[in-house]
Amino acid sequence: MRTRELLHREWTAFRRPGRLIALAAAALTVIATGLLYAFGSHASCDGPCPTDPTAADGSIVIDHFWFLHRDLGPGGSITVRMTSMTGTITYPPPDHDRIVSGLVPWAKAGIIIKDGVRPGSSYAALMMTGGHGVRMQYDYRHDIAGSAGGLSLRSPRWLRLTRSGDTITGSESADGRRWHTVGTVTLAGLPETVQAGLFTASPGDLTLRKTGLGGATEEVRFTQATGVFDHVTVEGASTGAWRSEAVGGEMNHTDWEKHHNASGAVEKDGVITVSGTGDIGPGGGEGAVTVERTLSGLVIALIIVLVLAARFGTRSDTPASRRILVARAVMVGAATFVTGLAAVGVVLPAGVAILSGNRVPVQPVSLLTGARVVIGVAAVLALCGVLAYGLGVLLRRGWTAILLALTLVAMPYAVTALPLLPDVVSQWLLRLTPAAGFAVQQTAVEYPQVVAHYAPSAGYFPLPGWAGFAVLCAYTLTVVWPTASRTPADQPADWR
Repeated sequence: MRTRELLHREWTAFRRPGRLIALAAAALTVIATGLLYAFGSHASCDGPCPTDPTAADGSIVIDHFWFLHRDLGPGGSITVRMTSMTGTITYPPPDHDRIVSGLVPWAKAGIIIKDGVRPGSSYAALMMTGGHGVRMQYDYRHDIAGSAGGLSLRSPRWLRLTRSGDTITGSESADGRRWHTVGTVTLAGLPETVQAGLFTASPGDLTLRKTGLGGATEEVRFTQATGVFDHVTVEGASTGAWRSEAVGGEMNHTDWEKHHNASGAVEKDGVITVSGTGDIGPGGGEGAVTVERTLSGLVIALIIVLVLAARFGTRSDTPASRRILVARAVMVGAATFVTGLAAVGVVLPAGVAILSGNRVPVQPVSLLTGARVVIGVAAVLALCGVLAYGLGVLLRRGWTAILLALTLVAMPYAVTALPLLPDVVSQWLLRLTPAAGFAVQQTAVEYPQVVAHYAPSAGYFPLPGWAGFAVLCAYTLTVVWPTASRTPADQPADWR
């Protein structure tokens, strides 16, 4: 029998009303769940909701800090000596009953050259950090390490940013005479006049609260950082006075700022003290979501696909030849691929459009990334279906095959999406089980210079998409290959 005829025959055998209804139900579940999530999500603000800043590439970023600045022309530099960096962390664990002195690791204070004060505009900054020494960061995503260690009045740090057109060079020195280049970057499209000055920011203090069987949820508290500068020199500056303001939103709303140390800049006898909160970097404001949040119904669709495929593999007329078995595996894979393609292809753009209409900020993705998510998830569902089909053929016991498929694939995928298990356990489950394949849907990016809860329950898979997909392929091949080498025609299906 020719391959085309064989495939047509197996498709005719596969497309029974019950199976087609099950696949349609799987697709509709993904679509309905995603749309319900999107319609039920709304931005809630006192008055008009602020717009999250976006960088030149359209990504949502964080751009909130105190800025003491003045104009700088197309060529020039700003140089400072930094003698102190201190901070405050409000109500940290374990008792949450006091305010302590200290800096979060990515608190930052230093100098910055920026394309105006519009949140999201291009910049390059050279800074001291709370726990990572000197860093040069630019355009939100990029981070270059300088020297390690802290600073004090006896061991200050000199920082310098030099502009030549679109090129910014960051340098540091221990004594103001011998300089070391930290990095040179290009900020395309800088205007003739930019803003150069001193800044301070301090992101929230992130800790994890234990829940469930060892899982964790995030808790964030207000922090503030203060940098002390002297020997401030600006060369190539345009005429005009220094200006002091909060970029990216107002400050001084907390009781700490109102009654203890206000965010702002103070100059006395040539010493400038700048205090501030916030952060500069990739990410988004509270409520920003990634596109894969619209795919919460995938776990239900996955269960339907696994049950259907495992039952199909335990048919009483189990194939006796390799060609027939492969043809039926192709039918299962093709049917589930089309199901996933239709479901994700509908809910992803529709859900994002609805969320945007509800003023919920969504991290934008490129057309290529969106296509990768749609096609990748469909391919993962197809492989999961083939894996379950192979288990049905191999075990010849319907409920045993279903239970094993659910245990291997659906259960790890479901439990790791919740803050139930310890993060390390969830991460290993998504490395070692076929559920690793669902890493293809991830669009969130982990940045070392951003403190966040990078765990499966927060939407971060431990493997990149291609590696997770490879793990799923390996499992599928391991199950299907031996089934193609046996002839189980004399073994009737057993539903015990």
